[in-house]
Amino acid sequence: MNFEDLKKFFFRKPKNALEGSEDAAPADKPAKEAAIPEKLVEKCEKCGQIILSDELRDNFGICPKCGHYKKIDARARIALCAEQFAELFSEVEGGNPLDFPGYDEKLAALREKTGEKDGVVCGTAVIGGVRCALFSMDYRFQMGSMGHAVGEKIAQTFEYAAANRLPVVGFILSGGARMQEGIISLMQMAKTSAAVAKHSEAGLLYIAVLTDPTTGGVSASFAFEADIIIAEQGALVGFAGPRVIEQTIRQKLPAGFQRAEFLQQKGFVDRIVGRREMPALLASLLQLHSNAGEGEAETFAPASASSAPAAAQTAAPAAKDAPSAAPASENAPAAQTGAASENGGKEVTA
Repeated sequence: MNFEDLKKFFFRKPKNALEGSEDAAPADKPAKEAAIPEKLVEKCEKCGQIILSDELRDNFGICPKCGHYKKIDARARIALCAEQFAELFSEVEGGNPLDFPGYDEKLAALREKTGEKDGVVCGTAVIGGVRCALFSMDYRFQMGSMGHAVGEKIAQTFEYAAANRLPVVGFILSGGARMQEGIISLMQMAKTSAAVAKHSEAGLLYIAVLTDPTTGGVSASFAFEADIIIAEQGALVGFAGPRVIEQTIRQKLPAGFQRAEFLQQKGFVDRIVGRREMPALLASLLQLHSNAGEGEAETFAPASASSAPAAAQTAAPAAKDAPSAAPASENAPAAQTGAASENGGKEVTA
């Protein structure tokens, strides 16, 4: 035995199963993967505490440690507040009118990830036994920014509500106009404002629920044109962001500036409502105005306990929660925006 053979004998490294030794499992029998639940826990954006996903979901997206409100998607918010929901205008889909680089790829990726065609879900709903038109904006789709498709669907919702004598409830969340669509996205401000004005001139109710964040061109148009403006606690509401304002005026802004509580003090918000109490308050407001509106709003028999959302079952509607007087709406001049599309989508129950 020469030196090379001795070296191979004494310094050889035994092969394990991963390195393909004779004891390794055959290639046609892959190793069994451990089943690990997806998103078992989540981290609170505010306090940094680790929370079980089930616990957070059962608590309506509110952190049990610090009370921070986690953003929830459009359909989850609809399911929280509505007993019944039927989607409309689901065929409306945005594109890339300005050939903005990379925008088509971004839209395709967001549609695959979220399952939505754009940043808002519209339809008719039953809340507290009262039929209404409803739209809910989705933070997952470019933070609910308003492009052509979002503006078109919201305008058609108000036109449909005016034609069918329905009140409108809007869950608003947006970073503003969508920059990839340029002037076309800014034109949606005028279009949605005209549709809101047409609905208001028909003597119908519009309730806006401002959530975190409501900013930019959305806050400068239909978000603040409602008859009753409600906000979730702690929601960021404004036009330009606080940092931009500080850099422009070169002054330190007061604590809580542009938060819902600050805006209520200044008279821009009628009431701040917790997420758990939202279904009961919306139900009582719609019932109050349907009773006082000479039968304009169509009412339904109360849904069974099994079909009602969890929050609506635990919090009974209280008439005293309704504001004593709704603020005057400052709507833009009316303009003809075209006939509403009546796409009766598939029925969805909460």
